[in-house]
Amino acid sequence: MAKEPECPPPGLPMWMATYSDMVTLLLTFFVLLLSMASVDPVKFVQAKTSIEAAFGWSTKAAPVPFSVPIIPSPPKSTFTPIPRQSPIQHFKRIKTDLEMTKIDNQVEAVQKDNDSIILRINEKVLFEPGKTELNPTAYPILRKVADIIRPLPMTMRIEGHTDATPMAAARMTNWDLSVARAVSVMTFYQRGELFSMDRMSAAGYGATRPLVPNTTKENMAQNRRVDFVLRSNRPVTVDSRPASPIPF
Repeated sequence: MAKEPECPPPGLPMWMATYSDMVTLLLTFFVLLLSMASVDPVKFVQAKTSIEAAFGWSTKAAPVPFSVPIIPSPPKSTFTPIPRQSPIQHFKRIKTDLEMTKIDNQVEAVQKDNDSIILRINEKVLFEPGKTELNPTAYPILRKVADIIRPLPMTMRIEGHTDATPMAAARMTNWDLSVARAVSVMTFYQRGELFSMDRMSAAGYGATRPLVPNTTKENMAQNRRVDFVLRSNRPVTVDSRPASPIPF
């Protein structure tokens, strides 16, 4: 009697279970690779640890070598506004500019008070005796003076002065001469657009404000001059009056 062949055990073969587990793990692995297209250090380390644990390579989760950077808040600073330059600083700057432009021997800078500066030019530099028309040789000097003053936050008053000698022409007085000379300088600046008109004015004082007594020819020559009186733009108080008015 022939021996009947042995029947295989019911269900799937044993190798099929192992194969299925391997295919499932591979599918999971590739899904993880796809999800990590944009690498995140934390997620990458966590996925690596999970895969190692699934394959039995490690039973201890690897530490995550990543820390979230802590950005400190910026320190609190108290900003102090840049102070406005004082007239003394303006005076030092003007003196330096006069020396650099090499006209300091023709233009004298004088610190008048805490609010004003005077640039003084002798008559012989600008005008012929008794004349009101500017000498052409004075044009470069006046241009340099305008270039020095223009950047400063100051207004300019051009003042004409004479000595006490009566004018030869009866139709003109020393006061007329001083006014005409101041206006000539102002007109030169206005025509050449060298200085803004809203920052400039002209005045004539004749012989009423001498620097020295009109007793000698040297003193009288010193009194014949044109002054550029520069005044700072002063702050205004609540009642709209100057904070520190200084009379001329």
